[in-house]
Amino acid sequence: MGLRSVVCFCAAIFLLHSSLYTVSAKKTYIVLMNHHQKPPSYATHGQWYSDHLQKLTSAAPESILYTYDSAYNGFAAALSDEEVESLRQSDSVLDVYEDPVYTLHTTRTPEFLGLATELAPSVGYSLQELNQASQDVIIGVLDTGVWPESKSFSDKVMADVPARWQGECEAADDFDPKIHCNKKLIGARFFSRGYNLSPGSNESESPRDGDGHGTHTASTAAGAQVENASLLGYATGNARGMATHARLATYRVCWKSGCFGSDILAAIDRAIQDGVDVLSLSLGGGSAPYSRDPIAYGAYAAMEKGIFVSCSAGNSGPAKSSLANVAPWIMTVGAGTIDRDFPAFATLGNGQKYAGVSLYSGAGMGSKPVELVYNQSVNSPSSLCLYGSLDPAIVRGKVVLCDRGINARVEKGAVVRDAGGVGMILANTASSGEELVADSHLLPAVAVGRKVGDMIRQYVKTSENPTAVLNFGGTVVNVKPSPVVAAFSSRGPNTVTPQILKPDVIGPGVNILAAWSQAVGPTGLEKDTRKTQFNIISGTSMSCPHISGLAALLKAAHPDWSPSAIKSALMTTAYTVDNTNSPLKDAADYSISTPWAHGAGHVDPQKALSPGLVYDAKPEDYIAFLCSLDYTMDMIQAIVKRPNVTCATKFHDPGQLNYPSFSVVFGKSRVVRYTRRLTNVGAAGSVYQVSVEAPPTVVVSVKPSNLVFRNVGDRQRYTVTFISQKGVDPLNNGFGSITWKNEQHQVRSPVAFSWSRQ
Repeated sequence: MGLRSVVCFCAAIFLLHSSLYTVSAKKTYIVLMNHHQKPPSYATHGQWYSDHLQKLTSAAPESILYTYDSAYNGFAAALSDEEVESLRQSDSVLDVYEDPVYTLHTTRTPEFLGLATELAPSVGYSLQELNQASQDVIIGVLDTGVWPESKSFSDKVMADVPARWQGECEAADDFDPKIHCNKKLIGARFFSRGYNLSPGSNESESPRDGDGHGTHTASTAAGAQVENASLLGYATGNARGMATHARLATYRVCWKSGCFGSDILAAIDRAIQDGVDVLSLSLGGGSAPYSRDPIAYGAYAAMEKGIFVSCSAGNSGPAKSSLANVAPWIMTVGAGTIDRDFPAFATLGNGQKYAGVSLYSGAGMGSKPVELVYNQSVNSPSSLCLYGSLDPAIVRGKVVLCDRGINARVEKGAVVRDAGGVGMILANTASSGEELVADSHLLPAVAVGRKVGDMIRQYVKTSENPTAVLNFGGTVVNVKPSPVVAAFSSRGPNTVTPQILKPDVIGPGVNILAAWSQAVGPTGLEKDTRKTQFNIISGTSMSCPHISGLAALLKAAHPDWSPSAIKSALMTTAYTVDNTNSPLKDAADYSISTPWAHGAGHVDPQKALSPGLVYDAKPEDYIAFLCSLDYTMDMIQAIVKRPNVTCATKFHDPGQLNYPSFSVVFGKSRVVRYTRRLTNVGAAGSVYQVSVEAPPTVVVSVKPSNLVFRNVGDRQRYTVTFISQKGVDPLNNGFGSITWKNEQHQVRSPVAFSWSRQ
């Protein structure tokens, strides 16, 4: 290469670097446009958006990252602060906000949910018939992508792809659509323009999953049956998704730096056009007004097209008001345990043997007691086993007691191992309570609850020579009690709309076995070189695809049902007692759980297939709901994508929405009255009687107390009046239920009561 070439090459590098620096100085914004103001001279809204942006700002046309069509009225663009302010001055621009970043909410479940055996006669069809019908149902999964080689995505028993499908598999250096897609995995796309503007974006852009999370959620929803599946010998058995014959389309929207709202919105936009029937999103952030929530916007557009949207509730429990994805047109899913566990034991030098859990699969540490060490300073880096906090001179050859919190559980084990430790006891603190989550640690490790943890801490503090030995008990089933609400599962009340009870339901979300990416070890840590085709992980990320798969089965069984009817069937048939016939417990402290933690209860798919009655809601109902909120008319029109919509019909209270649950907020008045509408999807001539449960602080009356449905499809209304006693403490809350019963069905709606200061 000559000197001139070198100079030119260096100049090119400098110019490239300068242009990258200019782009990186900008941020991604989502721009909401007043859709109906488009001049007729523009053939498309996209042309208008681009021209409008250039007229108002100095932004180049390529600044626009996405133009949204189906899910949103607007676009996403890389903009400077000055350009944002210029856009906000335009009457055609309703809102401009910075691209929000969301996070992931990270094979026994078919048996636990009653889907491994034949369906009950009352359902009216066989499991084989339901599986056959579900081949026409397409589940779209927005996540970290897919590992297509997994056996969970085999299409051996699949018929031809439905002719209505408009999606595709996108090519990348490591993804060949001809090889990696089939009649099971019928779509695989990726969305990265928002991510590309984030600092440190250097991942391979592809539909392929380098994280494992997306493969796990997709196979949970609709994975084919795989025999002899396990995580390094744990949970051995047949692994399968909820809807084994449904089709899958994956949309990669999550990267190492997060899941960007602009990419999520673009994926929902595309999925609607592709023709999915169910959307599954195991991701989210904090609660935001619907007018500034890209997921809520996209989900509304999907719902209006008849698409069921299931989202994880979040992993910020047991704190109150910690929910994500609370829009009423979204199915918000919390997490519970199943009846399978992975026991492990820590035996101390004083002879005490304490039970915990673990998925450690190595050789173990033998039977000889080893010195046990712990930094007794509360919340110190070394007591939490944070990176670089342990002194090898103190830790080497010993078992380390680590407090749970701050960094990942598996990372604590890696920190102990790297410092020379031979084992770890991971002890819960007050924030995690008694919840036990098993992990595939890199060294022998046992996780214990707070009470046991405190006893072990006290032992280390008072013993002159504290020792411990760890051993492992493999896999056990038929664990009681189960289900138990996971402590990490996010809780109500709903801070965006307190009159809507959230979460809606809970599903299996603790220690769930499903397919895994071969690009990463089971812990997800870079130093974990192990490979496994299946992994066991926990989170509302795991419970969400269970409900997505069940919704696909209901859609197959009842193709004419709306998304709200499917949601109602799953909610009103959910159960609130565990396998000891006791009320559901909360893993945080094993107190009795409430609807703010479990919603309507734990899903029961067998009963959901034949619910008797449903609370249906049409887009017009949601418009009346939005009109009851403090949104401008332009904002409501933007959310519902109808320029001519008015609030001629509006609720005086958001709680008037025909929802399958109740959240009663007493304010200035001690009386709250709601009317609900039930649709008969059971037998003609059905008669139901009402049954009410309420706390002593509230009197509840329902009129009429009997409902008669002469025909299938008949609708009947009832009005429920809630009257609070005088002088109830505003800090008080209570719970109850309203159930419509006959010999065949119990249609149950939970009720939450709260009092606001006025």
